[in-house]
Amino acid sequence: MPAAGRGLRMGGHVPKQFLMLGGLPILVHSLLALEAAPCVEAVILSVPEADREFCLREIVTPYGLKKVTKVVAGGAQRQDSVRHGLAAVGEETEVVLVHDAVRPFVTPDMVQRVVEAAAKHGAAVVAIPMRDTVKQVGADGLIERTVDRGHLWLAQTPQAFRLARFQEAHRKAALDGFHGTDDVQLVERLGYPVAVVEGSGDNIKITRPEDLAIGEAILAARQKV
Repeated sequence: MPAAGRGLRMGGHVPKQFLMLGGLPILVHSLLALEAAPCVEAVILSVPEADREFCLREIVTPYGLKKVTKVVAGGAQRQDSVRHGLAAVGEETEVVLVHDAVRPFVTPDMVQRVVEAAAKHGAAVVAIPMRDTVKQVGADGLIERTVDRGHLWLAQTPQAFRLARFQEAHRKAALDGFHGTDDVQLVERLGYPVAVVEGSGDNIKITRPEDLAIGEAILAARQKV
């Protein structure tokens, strides 16, 4: 779980993964979701070097996160943080799961389905179909065309990979100086197939102040069920 971002779009001085949501840090919600997923055996948390002791003392221990086995130093960019976490994965591991620290509404079922798809196809991503009309806009601010959304999906996390394939993808990206916008892109560029598992509109990524309000509403709705 990469959690080394500074959350500049959120504003303020507290990294977004440590902001409170429903009385718990966002990071704790995300870790508890993985804790509840039977197919997850261990979690490697990648955080800023300066926050490693804080995470152990204030996140892992008090919330009883027994599956968090390692807290490693993250990198300058998200891809670097994932690579540092990947380096700490044991070679006996079959499937590696990557999940954003600020997607607190992932479910154990979602995790299970993407892991099973990765075991079968080599790599898989949770995503949702594009529902809005998509416009391609030129540099002049004018619409060039309407894009057919029938085959467009919005990628989320978790994303899952067979270990050897994911290691190869990260090695090649590092050698080429390539930085993808998500992890499956590193696998795609090598020509490997990536399966899509349908996710949920609730599986939001909290990056802006308004996302916290949406998150509180999702939590309130879940508590009523």
